[in-house]
Amino acid sequence: MGESSSGEPEISLRNVSKRYVVGGTIVVALDSVDLDIEAGTLAVILGPSGSGKTTLLNVIGALDTVSAGSVRLGGRDASTASRTERAAVRRERVSFVFQSFNLFPGLTALENVQFGADVAGADDSGERAHTALGRVGLGDRVQHFPHELSGGEQQRVAIARALATGNPILLADEPTGELDVTTGKQILELLVEQARMGKTILVVTHNREIARIADRVIELSGGRIVADGPPQLGRLPVGDIEW
Repeated sequence: MGESSSGEPEISLRNVSKRYVVGGTIVVALDSVDLDIEAGTLAVILGPSGSGKTTLLNVIGALDTVSAGSVRLGGRDASTASRTERAAVRRERVSFVFQSFNLFPGLTALENVQFGADVAGADDSGERAHTALGRVGLGDRVQHFPHELSGGEQQRVAIARALATGNPILLADEPTGELDVTTGKQILELLVEQARMGKTILVVTHNREIARIADRVIELSGGRIVADGPPQLGRLPVGDIEW
């Protein structure tokens, strides 16, 4: 683990709040959150529905703006950035893995992954796509379309797309939520491997057992961090967890 190339934590939030107005009522999704995450960390964001987990992920990923406070990624301020600048931050620093996969149905696995690398501005996007699909065990499925792949294979394509960007931060929102345990463990092994290779990985989940694979568990309740540290019952290898 360590710092980003800027000398700062890879992710740094100071006094971050996010408020929405719903039907005339102010909803506080995040409430004065302070958070530093070093490069090479695998962190799990844990909490019940409505606790602010996905909002926190969206703020860190520059998908959403903050109502107050600052968000810095690799030393770069994303909270005061314009829409165009936030898009550049996402392109250059952040990759996403969503529970719904978000694959293009009319593109093959290879084309879906290559698209991610192209958006990130990679000159060797085709080579990156082939390499990333091989790393997730889909080297023999590159010409298959999403409807020809299982749920686990589609999720691995989504992870390959995130890896092919080469971005230092990977954000995963309930990446195992729709998967069976065996396939889910394959996905988690990939994420652990990426953290060991220096990527900063944030996994949002409500599953406490999954949190046991993390370097760090950040618990949210009511938009606030209520606990932050190593897994309470000790860290386990992916192969030893059950849910």
